[in-house]
Amino acid sequence: MSAQSVEKVSPRAFFAMAGFRTLLFTRFAAQFSDGMFRAGLAGAMLFNPERGADPLTIAGGFAVLLLPYSFIGPFAGALLDRWDRRRVLIVANLLRGTAIVATAVSVGLGFAGLELFVLALIVEGISRFVGSGLSASLPHVVPPGTLVTANAVATTLGSLVAVLGGGVAIGLRSLIGAGNTGSGWTTAVAVLGTLASAAIARRFARGALGPDTVDEPSDAVLAVARGLVDGAKAALGAPSVVAGFVALLAHRASYGISLLITVLLLRFTFTDHGLLKAGLPGLGQLAAMAGAGILFAGFLTPRLVRRLGRRRAIPGALVVAAVAQAGLGLPMQLPTVLVASFVITAAGQVVKLCVDSSIQHDVRDESRGRVFSLYDTLFNITQVIAVSLAATIVPLTGRSVPLLLVATALYLLGAAGYLVIARRARTE
Repeated sequence: MSAQSVEKVSPRAFFAMAGFRTLLFTRFAAQFSDGMFRAGLAGAMLFNPERGADPLTIAGGFAVLLLPYSFIGPFAGALLDRWDRRRVLIVANLLRGTAIVATAVSVGLGFAGLELFVLALIVEGISRFVGSGLSASLPHVVPPGTLVTANAVATTLGSLVAVLGGGVAIGLRSLIGAGNTGSGWTTAVAVLGTLASAAIARRFARGALGPDTVDEPSDAVLAVARGLVDGAKAALGAPSVVAGFVALLAHRASYGISLLITVLLLRFTFTDHGLLKAGLPGLGQLAAMAGAGILFAGFLTPRLVRRLGRRRAIPGALVVAAVAQAGLGLPMQLPTVLVASFVITAAGQVVKLCVDSSIQHDVRDESRGRVFSLYDTLFNITQVIAVSLAATIVPLTGRSVPLLLVATALYLLGAAGYLVIARRARTE
């Protein structure tokens, strides 16, 4: 997309669009619930005095959060391109609410084995299904030329609401208690958001969110099974999407490694530094800095794309992330780690927003859900693999200069890979 193809629209203008407002509030409720559930689960598994934690346990937590959609995503994408997305948002949110309650009961009873793992997988799997449905629906509520800005507004504000949900969960946990019972009640409150999301989605008329046409075989089972292949074909047909995938793969791998190291530093190495806190409160401050980075990226990205175009904005953001990873992450001090969280998250969000708009602009509506599902599948698996490999070698203290150098190199490789693919596409 050229810089000229992005319409200059004030974020306030979107709030005059009834469809955008309703979809945004549906997202807000869902992502507030996401933030509460994840913070409650993290508190229960990683910062609970009644349970232990080590690098492999933390890697397992990442797997719980990221792997569910990696397995069901290709099939879910086909359903998003086949079923009425309004109905999907309603039913999926209701099912997720049921799974949240079951997970909260398991946390409260002290379960830590397969039962809790499976329930958390179900909650997160459905959550990502809802997220892909929201992204695939956005082009139905805004004009085509405004997708970059609309996506920036929706994704940025939604991410901030998720951070707010996480903060509320941390606050509730400090009031209710840090043990199994307190963690269980904190996790249970997340059900309110998912129920609200379903109620708001009901305000759309049937068919208002697409798909407009169904490019699927008449056999529904065959259509679902073909989700991954169809998503890959649609993505490969758009070189801008392929290049974006390479950039985001690098970001997710690097971000996963640095996040694992940061959690370990907060858990076992850092101590309180004035107003800056270690432990779970420190994780909350880290999330707040990341949220500020997301907000900054939301304001910055449309302006970058108008001025530079996506082909320059994406590799530029990856280089900024690499500099922050090396310059701010390597000292491994609490203040610099928090600043690094802001910069790296902002840079990663710039990349994500650009790739999202590529998919929304360059992929046909009847294939868009499958491409978003493939997108989530690839990136989640990449992050889990990166975290799992890092967990086998990182010390319990989290202090590992070689791993942070690897994370820095991944950003630079991602920028180089993006440029190579983008230039080849321009010459073809």
